[in-house]
Amino acid sequence: MFDAQHLIDLLIMGWLSNVPLAIGSVWTLSIFAERWWKLRGLEDKSRALATEVIERLASNDPAGARRLCEESNLAIADMLLEGLRWDNVAVEDLDRVFATLRAELGVGLKRGIWIIGTVGSLAPFVGLFGTVVGIIRAFATMAESGETGFNVVAMSLSEALIATAAGLGVAIIALLIFNYLNTRVASVSQVYARASERLVQALLYVESRASGSA
Repeated sequence: MFDAQHLIDLLIMGWLSNVPLAIGSVWTLSIFAERWWKLRGLEDKSRALATEVIERLASNDPAGARRLCEESNLAIADMLLEGLRWDNVAVEDLDRVFATLRAELGVGLKRGIWIIGTVGSLAPFVGLFGTVVGIIRAFATMAESGETGFNVVAMSLSEALIATAAGLGVAIIALLIFNYLNTRVASVSQVYARASERLVQALLYVESRASGSA
């Protein structure tokens, strides 16, 4: 009869593949929890801050816009504050500055996500390795006993199937998490891109209004 103890015995037998899969699973879930907490509400908060900063700037209150950035602990605040420091520069130069800043922020947002993708890619192969080991043990058992039949190789074949199932399960979960986090990162990156474009437009508007007044 197949019970919990039987399953535990199979997992112990297939430790050569199950241990790496277990480590990859723990690693994946740990990174997911940390990234989810980091990205939680970040898109809405960043959009709200950018809107408020640009409104202050358009209202001819650059000091207030800088103060909002300095008081915020969001990553986009550093990007906007850096952009506000560049006065009287060409639009192309300011665009390049923002492109560099966005690239740096994007690296921070993606920190550790590549590990999840690697686990998702390698897990099926690790499970396949465990399957091959289980089949080799099945044939070795048959050779040692000199007998044939399912009862002789049942345990080894069960180990092989467990390894396959474990590898596929870990891969499916890891790839789902990987795609989810990449989608969230892309959404936040779009907010950064739109915020930098709107800030450039606001700066041009302020400069043009100042020139007109002069």
